[in-house]
Amino acid sequence: MQMGTPETIRFYILAHIFISFTGGVLLLALWYNIRQRFKAILEEEDARKRVDKGLLYLSASMFVWVASGCWAYIGTGLNWDHTLYYKVGETMFSLVNNLFMALALFYFYYAPGFIYSNERNISKIIAAIVLTALATFALTLFQPENSHYWIVGIPDLIISAFLCVLLVVSFYKAFVSNHLHVVAVISIIVLTLMFASQLPQVFLSLDNRFVNTLLKLVSKTSLIALFLLLATNWVIRLALAPRPAEMKIRFMDWSLVRISIPSKDVNDVVIDFGSKTTQYRNLLKFAIRRKHGDAQTQSILIGMGGEITNQTYLSRIIDNMNQVLRLDKESKLERRDLFTFIGESRYRLRMVPENIVIDPALLGEFINTPENKEYKALCNGL
Repeated sequence: MQMGTPETIRFYILAHIFISFTGGVLLLALWYNIRQRFKAILEEEDARKRVDKGLLYLSASMFVWVASGCWAYIGTGLNWDHTLYYKVGETMFSLVNNLFMALALFYFYYAPGFIYSNERNISKIIAAIVLTALATFALTLFQPENSHYWIVGIPDLIISAFLCVLLVVSFYKAFVSNHLHVVAVISIIVLTLMFASQLPQVFLSLDNRFVNTLLKLVSKTSLIALFLLLATNWVIRLALAPRPAEMKIRFMDWSLVRISIPSKDVNDVVIDFGSKTTQYRNLLKFAIRRKHGDAQTQSILIGMGGEITNQTYLSRIIDNMNQVLRLDKESKLERRDLFTFIGESRYRLRMVPENIVIDPALLGEFINTPENKEYKALCNGL
């Protein structure tokens, strides 16, 4: 049963357009400001110069909502909103929105590993969205009249469900990492409501206009607020992140390193890895590659049969340092402070090569070990 007066429907559509436009402009302004102020930090990777475009794609998805709102306003005004032509257009806007969301996830630090900075998998997802668009047009030939199901919208609903799961994981991990546990739970609720509001587009018997428009308005407004909160936290992290040129590390002897990170109030602190030799060796490997390797050999493949089998080993290095440094909760080192993710499961040390010092005797002993022949080649046979 459909409910809602024409005035209610017009109010929702105009509110949808205005809120989406405002959110899109705010995200675009934040992206431009970050691009100007933090360009050097965002382009620090040697292997792939870029400015993070996550906010740009999120902004684009908001403007797609604006366009879909205009489409809905025109369709409602001209009584097209129950025609095949109108509904296919509505599905196409949803697919384009999903496309921009997927592109934004490519830049989300807390997105699942198979999509974050993974060009191969993001290309597959984009290809799936394009194929879904083609399938949508093909299914128009099989849409029965007076059906309780809108089969044309099924492919889009499947893609939306998949992206909803990715967003839930990404948002939850991002907010928990920022100690915003309540917001993390709210993000799950908001994204669930967002997906629920799409169900009546396929299951027509669920189309209660008043309830559905209320769900869409609340979930989209809340989602824009979550985007802005994420962007604000991102700006804070960029502002507080140690600069590569300020950090210094000296490998003094087996298990001993001296480290300086002035922005974290760490000045010439000696860290003893003690019996944790695996952590120390992994950190030494990163340091040798960063100091003596070129753009192609400075990084290490983590997992996927790589030299270091699991990302947990990177986290353990940071955990051990934090245990020794005893920094405040807000000042503790994070993995991204010392390691740069350059894509395809590869990481490298963020420090500039000239700020890495390795004791000659220690280096010679390490590279002359049979299992470290690759590192001996990097050091030109030292």
